[in-house]
Amino acid sequence: MNKSELVSAMAEESGLSKVDSKKALDAFIKVTSAALKGGDKISLVGFGSFAVSERAQRQGVNPATKQPITIAAKKTVKFKAGAELNDEIN
Repeated sequence: MNKSELVSAMAEESGLSKVDSKKALDAFIKVTSAALKGGDKISLVGFGSFAVSERAQRQGVNPATKQPITIAAKKTVKFKAGAELNDEIN
């Protein structure tokens, strides 16, 4: 499902227009991104939680040359599904 399909599904489920659903989705993405960038964790009870995790610098191998390389440290977003979401898909 891509973004436009998600907006259409949200509009149909909520009874909002597609324009309002797109605004709501864009606002959710913007607020979530800002919160995670600020170091906050977002928990949506029953759905799941978003958090920032830090990966340490590590050694890897270039698959083309088989030479060792250093993979830089970086921050990444992790999502952990809530119990209700897991129950819905199982």
